Amino acid sequence: MTKATKLLTALPPPQRRHLMELAHEVSFPEDMHVFEAGGRADRFWVIRSGSVSLTQQVTSIQRVTVASLGAGDLLGWSWLFPPYQWDFGAEAFSPVRAYEFHAQPVLRLCEEEPALGLSLMRIVAEILAHRLETTRNKLMEQYAMRRTR
Repeated sequence: MTKATKLLTALPPPQRRHLMELAHEVSFPEDMHVFEAGGRADRFWVIRSGSVSLTQQVTSIQRVTVASLGAGDLLGWSWLFPPYQWDFGAEAFSPVRAYEFHAQPVLRLCEEEPALGLSLMRIVAEILAHRLETTRNKLMEQYAMRRTR
């Protein structure tokens, strides 16, 4: 399995400082739906404390948790790619504190500082590879459990 990459610790310190200039702190209470699949993706978060469940609606009544995110994890990547809609849902599993970043200022910063943009894209790609593997494994587990019933 691929290793989980933490966005802020993976960025070189000068690039991290520039990105953090765009951050503001937010908090989510336990059980809050941070976003729903299909909603407008115009921001992302780096979790400082607490945990968030990424969910996928499998049927009209069944929702599956495909990943659990905690301190240092990136929450949200759909702001990078058209059609800029969330692919999963996200729910606070506990009280959460996070850094929030709005997409447009981050994208402008990436254009102004191409090295930062390239670093950010590479790190997000690593995170996506890990999440894809995690999601695939979770869905395979769910499928195996249904077959053994």
